[in-house]
Amino acid sequence: MLKLYGYWRSSAAYRVRIACALKGLEYENISVNLVNNGGEQLQPCYGVLNPNHLVPTLQDGDLILNQSLAIIEYLDEAYPEPSLLPDEPTRRARARALAQNLAIDCHPLNNLRVLKYLTAELGVTDQQKMEWYHHWLKTAFAGFELQLEQSAGLYCVGDQVTMADLCLVPQVYNAERFQLPMGEYPLINGIVRRCRELTPFVQAAPENQPDAVT
Repeated sequence: MLKLYGYWRSSAAYRVRIACALKGLEYENISVNLVNNGGEQLQPCYGVLNPNHLVPTLQDGDLILNQSLAIIEYLDEAYPEPSLLPDEPTRRARARALAQNLAIDCHPLNNLRVLKYLTAELGVTDQQKMEWYHHWLKTAFAGFELQLEQSAGLYCVGDQVTMADLCLVPQVYNAERFQLPMGEYPLINGIVRRCRELTPFVQAAPENQPDAVT
């Protein structure tokens, strides 16, 4: 059975959970609490699996793989139905680009370790941290909304759920958690609403994970 090391609130782990749920893949969900005891991801035993001390990490037999987008593409190739990328090359490239806009350009700037460094090492106030968070989300969402005008149907790229949607839903979850006003992004909001009506997205939601804290 697959093993997925993650954390209920981790956006990157959330993406992979959605991929597994869409493909009907069973996996052992192993919690790596990013908060307790200074962060369980920093413990040496976890560093053996993931030297970068981040989540998620996927184990499939002898394969141990980090980086959510690499994991999603591996799952899509190893377990191809349903596909998370369009067949047509230009739409396939567009789905990858949209996913990377969020997972590579936006999310790392607002990741937990960055926010902790801002406050603990640079002395940034909570208000300044929130302004930082909102600035980069708004920058990313503004560009993403414009790109959706060229690509969207029911979902980010036409009417097929792709890895772009797997990245968008967790990023919007974070935006809502940090109280970013979302009224300027009607296309994003519509896509997220439709995704959240799908059972796999419900199954993968943070609040439905065994390690969720209410």
